[in-house]
Amino acid sequence: MTPMPLSHLLEDAIGRLDAKQLLGAGASVSVRLPGTQEMLLGAPGKTPARIPLLGCGDGEQAWHAAAYRTRADIGAIALGGGFYGRSLGDFGGDLPQVFDEQARHLGRTAPPLAALAGDPAAGARRSLPARGNAWVCGRNVLVFGSTVQRLVLNAELLEKCAKAYVLAKATGALIHTLPWWVCRIANGRLKKDQRRAARRFALGLLPDEVKGY
Repeated sequence: MTPMPLSHLLEDAIGRLDAKQLLGAGASVSVRLPGTQEMLLGAPGKTPARIPLLGCGDGEQAWHAAAYRTRADIGAIALGGGFYGRSLGDFGGDLPQVFDEQARHLGRTAPPLAALAGDPAAGARRSLPARGNAWVCGRNVLVFGSTVQRLVLNAELLEKCAKAYVLAKATGALIHTLPWWVCRIANGRLKKDQRRAARRFALGLLPDEVKGY
């Protein structure tokens, strides 16, 4: 079976995320092009464009590029977020680990920024080595995945977890986080996946899809 071109995978992901209201106004989605220093960047209603990771200018594309340059395991990025994901910035920009699946695939949220502003490269260097797959920057959230399919699943997972957290915080409900040892095991498995993905990209190959817990 012939693999679907990355441009088609990107357009499919944009359509799926947009249909589930997980992008919002001004959103964009990108994929890393293995074996190159380039990415494909697209948005709802727009044709994806091939953009270099170095010297790509400013604006949203600079944030995508900075994330790819900082984290060799990232293969796809969604910048935007659903209603609850975008609301995390109103509650400090952190999302405690309260669900097993969250700890396994999103990990700890990256240290947040007050806004999607300033030097993207400096912000990425400060926040992204923590290895989390969600990064809150004011009223925007960047979600990462090693593959396009994993990105879509992570974006859906983030919105589900953010909804539970935001509603609990807004009503003053007590929030119980996972035991430290559960987080350690789940986060450790995520880091192994990320190391494998980085090795595949270094060889100019796409990472394998993560299967099972």
